[in-house]
Amino acid sequence: MKPFATLRALTLIPLIGLGACSGTEPTTALLPQGALAIAAPASYTEWYSRTESCAATQGDFAKLRFFVVPGVRTFQSEFGETVALWRKVGDEQFIIVSGEYSNDEMVVRHEMLHALLQREGHPAEFFVNRCRLTWDTWGQSAFASAGGGHPGHTY
Repeated sequence: MKPFATLRALTLIPLIGLGACSGTEPTTALLPQGALAIAAPASYTEWYSRTESCAATQGDFAKLRFFVVPGVRTFQSEFGETVALWRKVGDEQFIIVSGEYSNDEMVVRHEMLHALLQREGHPAEFFVNRCRLTWDTWGQSAFASAGGGHPGHTY
């Protein structure tokens, strides 16, 4: 199994109790166990710019809030095990990444592309052809070459 949800629409469910105001923190019930808010590393800014370029669309990086679940390869979500999620509530967007994938350009940019497109699903025009942000188009991961397949999401 690959690490992105078959039905990306599932990751767009409203985060009950989360206000749309800047600075409002999601309650612990809305985040995977152990998730921590982080300041986006400088690499994320560069990756976002690359993703805007390949998608030929502009977004607002400042509206993205990042969370990491440290020390894990996958984390449990209401949809099963995953390595990353994109969620949106009002004008706020959240990208949650497992600790082991928090520096993986393809994984983080995959979620950034969802944020830029403001949509669920994986339209081939963007995820495969333009940006190559799938396991198959980016190249095999170490997990796949170890014979394990990918945990969590598939696409």
